[in-house]
Amino acid sequence: MKRTIRAIFIFSFLFCIFCKVNPAAAEPVYEPPYAKWGKIAVEKTIQRYPQSDVIDYLHIGREQKTPTVSVEKFKLWLRLKDGSREFGVYVNVEFEPRTERYLGITYTETDR
Repeated sequence: MKRTIRAIFIFSFLFCIFCKVNPAAAEPVYEPPYAKWGKIAVEKTIQRYPQSDVIDYLHIGREQKTPTVSVEKFKLWLRLKDGSREFGVYVNVEFEPRTERYLGITYTETDR
């Protein structure tokens, strides 16, 4: 009996680790509405600044640019891979909110 309980416990533990299931979290993970645009902002910033690592991420907010175009605003903090400099990049992702079609992206560097 003890062996069976121990085997069940070990199997459950390994299942949780390998399937990345958190037994304490019975609810699904919440993903904010800007998550899709944040992923795009990070991916495109990494492509634009390949010599840097993204070390921090801040969602600033959403702005309605025109009736059919919205802008999701982010600030990313980057560090050069050699560690010689850190800097910020404001990233604006433009999209159509009705269709969620990506339209474009702009970058503005800052030292703050």
